[in-house]
Amino acid sequence: MEQLSAGKKLDRAFDKLGKKHTLSFELDLDTDAASLKALDAKSDPAPGDEMPDEAAKLLSDAKIAVTVESKKPLDESGDKDLVGMAMKISSPAGALAEYRLIGDYAYLRADFKKIGKLTGTPVPGAEELPPQAGALKNVLAGKWVKFDAKETRKAAAGGQGSHGSPAPAPSLDAATQKKLGAAVRQVVARDVHLKTVDGEDGTEHVTATAPFRKLVSELLGKVRPLLAKDLPQGMELPTAKDLKDAPNAKVTADFTLKNGDLTEVDVDLAKLAETAKVKKLGLRVRLGEGTRPTVPAGAAKLDMKDLMQGFFGGAPTGDSSFAESDLSGLDAS
Repeated sequence: MEQLSAGKKLDRAFDKLGKKHTLSFELDLDTDAASLKALDAKSDPAPGDEMPDEAAKLLSDAKIAVTVESKKPLDESGDKDLVGMAMKISSPAGALAEYRLIGDYAYLRADFKKIGKLTGTPVPGAEELPPQAGALKNVLAGKWVKFDAKETRKAAAGGQGSHGSPAPAPSLDAATQKKLGAAVRQVVARDVHLKTVDGEDGTEHVTATAPFRKLVSELLGKVRPLLAKDLPQGMELPTAKDLKDAPNAKVTADFTLKNGDLTEVDVDLAKLAETAKVKKLGLRVRLGEGTRPTVPAGAAKLDMKDLMQGFFGGAPTGDSSFAESDLSGLDAS
C-alpha cells in the first residue's frame, strides 16, 4: 500500500475538492464572548467604542454556511461557469440572514428583529414605512426579496465601459490560477511543518504549523504580482512593511481527512492574542456534500437603483425631487 507524505495527502484532498461541481462548507469562530471582549480591550478602543456584550455574543455564536455550484469542476471554473451560490448566517436563535445568487438575480432575506435583539440595536418595523416603500417593507418584515444582480454590479462598477457596456468583472484565467497554486505550494513546502496523526472512526489528521507573520508575508509576496492586474482599482495587498507589527507566533491548522476527503479544518489562533487573556480563539471550517441553491418562492422584486437613490440621494429637504425619486420605483409584485 502506498505510503503518502503529509503534504501529498493534503494535495490529493484539495485536488478532490477541485474536481467537484458543488461545494458546501460551514464557517464559525471557535471562541467565546469573553475572549472576544478581551481581544477588543487589548486593542485599546476609544471610550464608547468598546465591543458591546451583545455583539461579542453574536460573533462567538454565529455560523456562516456557503454552497457554490458550477457547470464545470471547481478548479476549472470561472465567473461565467457559476450556476448558483447560497449563503446563510445563523445563530442558536435561528437564521439571521440568507443570500442566494442564481442566474442574473440575487435573493435576500434577513430577520432584522432578531438581529436587532442580538445586537442591542432596535430596527424599525415594516409597518413604520410608507405604502410607497413597496418591497422594502418585505425586507424589514424578513421576507424574501430579489434584485437584478447584473444591474447592481454595473452600478457598483461606477458606470459604463469604453463602448457603452459595463466593464467586465476581473477574474483569474487558468494560467494565473496554476501559477498562483504553484507559488502557494512553494511557500508552504518551505515554511510550514506538516505532520500526520491518526484520529478516531477512520479519520486522519494532518497538522500544519508555521510562524504567522513570516508565512503571511511570504505568501503575499508570491501572490501580489500574480493578482495585481485582477484586483479592483485602488485596492492593494498588504506589504511586508504593513505586517511588521503582526504577531509572529506559530499558528497550527488541523486538517481532518476521511477516506482521503477533507472534512474539516481547525485553525488555532490563540497565540496571536499575545498578552490578551483569551480562553480559546480559533477558526473552524466544516465541509460537506453540496446542496443545489434553489430559487425561493414568493420573492418580491426590489429595484436597487431606486433604493440606493432613496438611501444615498441626500437628506429630505423642501425640494420635491427627493420625494419623487425616493423609493417610488420599488415593485412589490
